[in-house]
Parts: sequence; C-alpha cells; structure tokens
Amino acid sequence: MLTICSIASGSNGNCYYIGNSREAILVDAGISARQTINRMKQQNLDPALVKAIFISHEHADHVCGARVLAKKLMVPVYATRRTFSAMYNNHKPLAPRFFEPGTEITVGSISIYPFLKNHDAAQPCSFRVSYNGIHTGVLTDIGVACERVISELARCHVLFLESNYDEKMLWEGRYPWHLKQRIASDHGHLSNDQAFDLVSRHSGKQLQMVFLSHLSAENNTPEKAMNRFSELRERYQIYLTSRYAPGEVVSITATAAAAANAAVLPPTQLKLEL
Repeated sequence: MLTICSIASGSNGNCYYIGNSREAILVDAGISARQTINRMKQQNLDPALVKAIFISHEHADHVCGARVLAKKLMVPVYATRRTFSAMYNNHKPLAPRFFEPGTEITVGSISIYPFLKNHDAAQPCSFRVSYNGIHTGVLTDIGVACERVISELARCHVLFLESNYDEKMLWEGRYPWHLKQRIASDHGHLSNDQAFDLVSRHSGKQLQMVFLSHLSAENNTPEKAMNRFSELRERYQIYLTSRYAPGEVVSITATAAAAANAAVLPPTQLKLEL
C-alpha cells in the first residue's frame, strides 16, 4: 500500500509525502522543519518513517527547510550538484547526496526516478516515485510540458500536478509585466488550461487521482482550478492541495493499481482508502 499526502503546496512552500508502512520520502522541503513535522503529525503520518528528502530545484519555496529537517530526522538530502551549488548557503544541507537526472535512486523499497523539466532554475527535476507497481508523479514548477514530462505522466496512477494560474487573472492582475511574462513563459509555470490539456491528452489509462498543486494565491483560486477540471471528474478523482495546511491522506493498494493497469475503471471500482 502506498500512502500519499501534500504537506504544503504553493509559492510559500512545497513538500510532498510518499511512503508505505516501512519507509517514506519527501519531495521538497520548502516550509520550516517544525511546520513539516507538525503537519505530518496532524495527518497521523510518522516522521520517523521518512528516510530521505529529494529536492526538485533550488528556489526557497522548495528547499528552505531541508537543512534543519534533515538534521532533525537524521536523513539524507538528495539533489543534483548544480541545484546544490545554486542554493543559498543557509539552505544547503550539510551532507548532500547527489543524483543525476535520468538515474533511478532506491530508498528501501521505494524507487525515485528524477528527470529534467523546463523551469528557471539551475537543473530542475520532476520525479516519478514508484512502489509495488504504483507510480506517483510530482510534476510542479514546469513552464511547458516537454517529452520527458509527457512520457512519465503517462505511466502514473497518481499526479501532483501544477495548476498554477488562471490566464485571465494573471494578465489582468497587478503583477509587473516582467513577472507575468516569466510566469507564463516556457520556463515558468503551468496554467489551469495547460494542466487540463496535459491530463486530458497524455494521461495513461491507469491514472486515477490528480492533486492540483502549487496554486498561485494571487493569480488563481481553488474554485477556478477545480472548475477547469470539472469535465474530468467522472474519470479521475480530483483533489486540491493547500499552502496553509496538509492535504488529504490517500492510500492506494497494489491490487487497485493492477486493476487500473488492466482496464479503464471508474474510481469507485478501485480499492482506494481515503
């Protein structure tokens, strides 16, 4: 059984929990160590199960808590060498472990496959996290979906997928022009429309859950993001993540994953435990 939870998701901090009964990993650590641990406990997730932290890129909302959290939990922090070099010194973990994009890492029984994505960072990566035939994609901070992102998304049963901004709100909003251009660029973020298009065109038949992630507080609303995905809600379970609180804890059995691999089934036919 794989357990999944968004600990934090947004421009003020990102952290995603993926684990089983024996071990877990965190993708990103963009809120304080205290907040991360407290939010995990709120959802009855045991911090002692965390065996590693994986960093997608060096921006503070993805890495600012990693150094202290790694020390408290006594776990390694994985990042690319270029990402580590680009971090602020006070964010750098004391004993990093380096990975190369495209090379799988194993933490206990969990496999983590990092791959490059388009974002304005030194060497940004997304992740496919796999356990017992269940694949979870952490796909945020993407300016445009490249072939790598599309290929990995097609394998996933669960997605943490960026749905950062509403086009109208961004272009009519108060952000300066250069920031609007940066957000909407090929190295910025995915809009609600882009996220919807990505799922509707490129998801595999086994996809069952989509967690809309990294919503902008200024240029999006939860209602707009959910409404954009309304026509897909009969096919998938669509959830919202939050910057202010941990999200729902979802557990997926290998039996459910195998059933989804075999045929297109409505979510209610899968053994999903919420």
